Amino acid sequence: MVYSIRSEVDMVTKKFIISCLFCVFCLSPATAAYLLDRVVAIVNQEVITWSELYRSMEMDAAPGVRTLSEEERMKVFKANEAGFLENLINFKLQLQEAKDVGIRVSDADLKDAIDGIKNKYKMTEVQFQESLKAEGYSFDEYKKHLREQIIVSKVVNQQVRNKVLVTDQDIDAFIRDNKDFGRSTERYRIRQIFFKKPVDAADRARIEERSQAVYEKITQGQDFKDLVREYSEDPKKNAGGDLGFIDKESLAKEFITALSEMKVGDVSKPFWTNAGTHIIKLEEKTEKKSPLENREDARTALSNKLFMERYNAWIKSLRERAFIDIRL
Repeated sequence: MVYSIRSEVDMVTKKFIISCLFCVFCLSPATAAYLLDRVVAIVNQEVITWSELYRSMEMDAAPGVRTLSEEERMKVFKANEAGFLENLINFKLQLQEAKDVGIRVSDADLKDAIDGIKNKYKMTEVQFQESLKAEGYSFDEYKKHLREQIIVSKVVNQQVRNKVLVTDQDIDAFIRDNKDFGRSTERYRIRQIFFKKPVDAADRARIEERSQAVYEKITQGQDFKDLVREYSEDPKKNAGGDLGFIDKESLAKEFITALSEMKVGDVSKPFWTNAGTHIIKLEEKTEKKSPLENREDARTALSNKLFMERYNAWIKSLRERAFIDIRL
């Protein structure tokens, strides 16, 4: 059976190459070169070429990669081509599965999706077309890419996501195993400028004078993170003094007192703790959640966890049932 499949696939490959050779006499040299690239993988009876792989990487590249020179960009692609080919193979398998189970996206559905994108970003038709051009897409290429993305989303929903069921008992067990979801507390993301505890009265006076001078610079509009790097004695000064999110219950009472009078974006006056003097900036704040909100967060987290486990198992089963020949 494997031999017959491979023979059939080899015949498909030969037909593909013969058709390219025929086209070379009818097309420009540049177009012919594009068609005559090598086959890097076969997925069942579908061929993936080197140019398709690299075009896919171009389309999905992060903004930082797109701004690189062509030489540097190709180096990045070369280093990641094997992993990206695996993702492209998985994508092809999902498209093939969608076709087998009868999932389609009509032209009307596609138009609605494009209109939805334009409305979401408040773009006119001209702005939309200019955006595609800036991203390196032709309109037909974009429509094909979007249609395939919608098809894959539909087949994943049908075959995996809609089959993930989370019961109340599942949530109770998840909360028991993940204590963070059982807590309900305010959390603060804080930056600080810190001066170490003084060694004597004279040192204390010096620290108070210095911290007040820094606070005045802040009130005059100087950047907090720049002042952190210049003056702070905290080990996290090179990270802009960012302490990350801290639970209210974990904070010293002096911090809680200062934060009680602050809104997001506010900077405190200098205050003392047993460790030294602090000037803090409140970057973000999360409100205390009700038990019901905690359960909904746990439900979402558990659903996502189960979805990823079952999605990976589904992809594995697609690959096990498929003929995949990687020639990269």
